[in-house]
Amino acid sequence: MNLHLVLVAALLAAGPAAAQKPPPLDAPEEPSGKPPPLPGRPAFRPPSFGAPPPVRAVPGVPPPAGGGRGAASGTGFLVAEGRVLTNNHVVEGCARMTARSATGTIAPARVDATDPRRDLALLTVPAGFGPALPFRDSPPVLRGETVVTYGFPLSGVLSSGPTLTTGDVSAMAGLRDNPLHFQISAPVQPGNSGGPLLDAQGHVIGVVVAKLNAARIAQMTGGDIPQNVNFAIKGTEALAFLTANGVQPRLEPSTGAEHRPAEIGQVANPSTLFLSCYR
Repeated sequence: MNLHLVLVAALLAAGPAAAQKPPPLDAPEEPSGKPPPLPGRPAFRPPSFGAPPPVRAVPGVPPPAGGGRGAASGTGFLVAEGRVLTNNHVVEGCARMTARSATGTIAPARVDATDPRRDLALLTVPAGFGPALPFRDSPPVLRGETVVTYGFPLSGVLSSGPTLTTGDVSAMAGLRDNPLHFQISAPVQPGNSGGPLLDAQGHVIGVVVAKLNAARIAQMTGGDIPQNVNFAIKGTEALAFLTANGVQPRLEPSTGAEHRPAEIGQVANPSTLFLSCYR
């Protein structure tokens, strides 16, 4: 195969690390990143892991109304009192949404603003839903910096609670030199979309958005499987979107000693929400 065609096709094979929903049959990627089942073998069916833990209602807020079916899930995080940032592709096409906090509280989440170009969305949840995460003010993010992701990948298959992964900033641009994105090595899966990308001081430097489809590229290159090529929207783009929509997050410099990933997870946990979309 012509090498140029292979490279172009590989670029087109990237897709959202997306809301938990099956892609259309003609989609250019498989969000799960799994290769198709081998001929003659049945597709893997994950076992049932039982019901999720009980939840409680928000005082003064009725439980989510019935109607519609659960079609997708993703991650979001609090950026100000009652304001949640996530990806546009997590909320797109949803008739209604709910958010689940770290304490198990479930409440309606209203979509207030979207930006398809940046793939960002702003939601409102009841006040007191959790603390807002601070954004990094300075210094500029550098290639090679340690990063942490926090979110809810593969809901219904993996843990019903949040998952933490670590990695580095691999490149200062995304696919085809997309200036809106970082390339990161921290593993992400479907359901991580919209989660925070945190630096070693626990400050937000980006929003998880996409992963490279390793299985598709392996098919096109005859078996070469890329490792941990994932993408996050830069924090500067997220700040511009929030400011344009009347939200001013807390800004802090990332100076001083670096924290262990477990400590960063403790900071992110009360601010990171599980989002459900209903058609």
